[in-house]
Amino acid sequence: MKKFVVWSNELDARLSRKYGREVSKNLAVDNPTIEEIEKAARSLGMKIIAINKDKLNPRLSGIDENLRTTGMLVLESHHGKSKSLRLIAQKIREFRKAKSRKR
Repeated sequence: MKKFVVWSNELDARLSRKYGREVSKNLAVDNPTIEEIEKAARSLGMKIIAINKDKLNPRLSGIDENLRTTGMLVLESHHGKSKSLRLIAQKIREFRKAKSRKR
């Protein structure tokens, strides 16, 4: 199993790749929370090793305050980081879609 760090900004559709977005724009989600990422990772069977909700990715230090997202997870997965990020982004989209249907 592979270990890697997932920052919330790596899934944020509001950011460019320059500021750390790792997934494509059509897969990324607006302002993902660390809780959503954690829930998605657990549902996909990934092992969460550590969570730090207050950590800021150094890439975001020069960006506008309202675009900054804090939080990071250390995950262990059978997939590589890129594939895991895509799966997590898809799962967050599913959760948000299901949540909006209930309203």
